[in-house]
Amino acid sequence: MDQTVDARTMETTSSPLTESEKNAIIGGVLLSMLLAALDQTIVAPAMPTMGRLLGHAEYLPWIVTGYLLTATAMAPLYGKISDVYGRRPTVYAAILIFLAGSLVSALAPNMLVLIVGRAIQGAGGGGLFALAQTVIGDLVPPRERARYAAWIAGTWAVASIAGPLLGGTFAEHLHWSLIFWINMPLGLLAMAIINKPLKKLPITAKHHRIDGLGALLLIVATALLLLALNWGGSAYPWLSREILGLLGCSAVVWAAFALRLMRAAEPLISLEVLGNPIVLAGTSSLFLLQASNIGLAVYLPVYLQSIIGLSASESGIALLGFMLGTVAGATFSGRTIPRFVHYKRIAMVGVIFAVLCLGVLGMVAAHASLLTVEILTTLIGLGSGTTFPVATVSVQNAVDRAHLGVATGVLTFLRSLGSALGVAILGAVALGYGLPLAGEGARSAGVIASGEAFVMIFLVAATILFLALIMLALMPEKPLRGQAEHDAPILSE
Repeated sequence: MDQTVDARTMETTSSPLTESEKNAIIGGVLLSMLLAALDQTIVAPAMPTMGRLLGHAEYLPWIVTGYLLTATAMAPLYGKISDVYGRRPTVYAAILIFLAGSLVSALAPNMLVLIVGRAIQGAGGGGLFALAQTVIGDLVPPRERARYAAWIAGTWAVASIAGPLLGGTFAEHLHWSLIFWINMPLGLLAMAIINKPLKKLPITAKHHRIDGLGALLLIVATALLLLALNWGGSAYPWLSREILGLLGCSAVVWAAFALRLMRAAEPLISLEVLGNPIVLAGTSSLFLLQASNIGLAVYLPVYLQSIIGLSASESGIALLGFMLGTVAGATFSGRTIPRFVHYKRIAMVGVIFAVLCLGVLGMVAAHASLLTVEILTTLIGLGSGTTFPVATVSVQNAVDRAHLGVATGVLTFLRSLGSALGVAILGAVALGYGLPLAGEGARSAGVIASGEAFVMIFLVAATILFLALIMLALMPEKPLRGQAEHDAPILSE
């Protein structure tokens, strides 16, 4: 178990943060988070150009996989480090690692160096995802914190939309390396913005230690699992010895990690945090929600191209409804949470609504019009988006400040892992019906897709979303700490 944090380990701020300083910090960390999110989406359109110029195009998937592996595995570690050494040095370290990876990638003379650069980028980017939410958690109490969830959702939406557009433009009209050079001025700007005000944040657990062995086991276990999820059904059949071997090795290392958590004097992830029923249910609900949402975001363009008949660029534009609906749902939820005692019900109603709309989409998938699909996907995003603020605030509100970084890191880790799992599950369904893998494009693969395949894909996504609803229902509610100054009277229902 973690040591109890006493008063002597708590450093207080020399002077309170002003509103302008708070806004500067939030703007800076969201800018750094935007960089990390963009680099998950910006490279895809430029990958053919990279493969042609750098050679060894057979290793192109590793440009994405390398980033995903390190970003996901490092998220919980950054949470613990920031709890021990403070937010400012940890945020700075994450940005600098990310920029170092960007520099290596931009100067890459061959495919191997580019993949190494992307892995370095991910090692920094994983920290930026977790630390942005952790720093916001430091600045404002949970009741007010929900309002900022829409900013985070908006950051992801901007990355989802702007990334492919910028990547394609740079690769086609300028040079692919600009995808990475653009990070340099933006990253330095983020550091300049947060430099002075971030010094005022306290270090809540200065004398604690980092469990190096636990961190190594977590990274290895996550890497093996993600490799299995990424290669299963594409590079190798799901029941091949390669995939089963990866899954088996991952299970063994996960077991060793669990044993380390129980026996370490100060484990990487506190058992107090892991055993908290709110943390357990809240992170599980977001894990499942992200599996459904990202799986949909990946396979909706395939559906729009093969069944509705849109082009690749038109299908990207048609996905805006789903993305903007998610942002609108998160905004509504974040602004409404402070007004309700039973704030969990906001997310539950939203997810129920999303499950129903997704079920309808599944039933009409074979013969739906573009207008129908746009309306339904926007409503699905609106309903599911309400969960992000509720889950994040509930988890952060359930732990004390000394464990805020760890809890947020676990939340970010499971959110990223859910993304990989969702793509893998829906990919397995797609392959079962002879559809091309997402990213190959239905038309380019020369496959005539059937509406029945997408009926099943959407129904499976709805089932995953229903499981997220169950986890929300099981999550206990704890009154939110702090009262927003301009809140309306709190409603009991």
